[in-house]
Amino acid sequence: MLASLNGALAVTVGIKRLIKSFLYPLYEGRLARSLDFDQTPHHVGVILDGNRRWAKANPDQIGMTSSARGHRAGAAKIVDFLGWCEEAQVRVVTLWLLSTENLTRPAQELDPLLEIIGETVDALAATNRWRIKPMGALELLPQGLQNKLATSAQGSAGNSGIEVNVAIGYGGRREIVDAVKRYLEDQSTQGHSIQAAASALSVDEIANFLYTAGQPDPELVIRTSGEQRLSGFLLWQSAHSEFYFCEAYWPDFRRVDFLRALRAYSTRNRRFGS
Repeated sequence: MLASLNGALAVTVGIKRLIKSFLYPLYEGRLARSLDFDQTPHHVGVILDGNRRWAKANPDQIGMTSSARGHRAGAAKIVDFLGWCEEAQVRVVTLWLLSTENLTRPAQELDPLLEIIGETVDALAATNRWRIKPMGALELLPQGLQNKLATSAQGSAGNSGIEVNVAIGYGGRREIVDAVKRYLEDQSTQGHSIQAAASALSVDEIANFLYTAGQPDPELVIRTSGEQRLSGFLLWQSAHSEFYFCEAYWPDFRRVDFLRALRAYSTRNRRFGS
């Protein structure tokens, strides 16, 4: 009796999966056709959250649930995501790969993560499609990774595709502090007194020294894994951004999830704080 029930359940689950595999491409295509890509955001920021939880929820065939396995699965998703952004005519993407707080993790967890990040940046540069721009407290990273990031940025500078900010060792508060420091250093180099620098300080001046200087602020910020907070991501730049929180862990994030985010953005009445 129990065996027959289990068999019936397995058949039901299989039928549901078959229906989903048939219907989702139709739904995805219809969703894509409903969007006006001329109205999609120019700059999309993404908090790639949920890699470790994905690994725990999806152990491999021998039961491994290591965080490194989750981060590799998340890294593999990035190229797909950037391709979706190309289709949607997005011009700038900021990917938060590692926070300053993450740098305090134990070496047995941090070292594999830094290795995966280096491999990921190499893979992005190897496509010869996008311009890679590392940003964050890069001086806190191992010298080998710093060199790799510099090489990828220099080698991809001539590409004409999306400008991809890879935020590594990034913290929003630190970015603002760094911007103020660079502003003051610039004023000092020009021979201005601290009083004159303070008098000239403005919102526009700070923006000129952010990691994203020269780029549009992100109109849309996406966070995966169901968490509904920014955690310090692009604190200054996201003042007027629209936010989209997705339940899927980052390795499970699909094109249809991205299209849903664009659809949600298209329905927002952007009042820019008013």
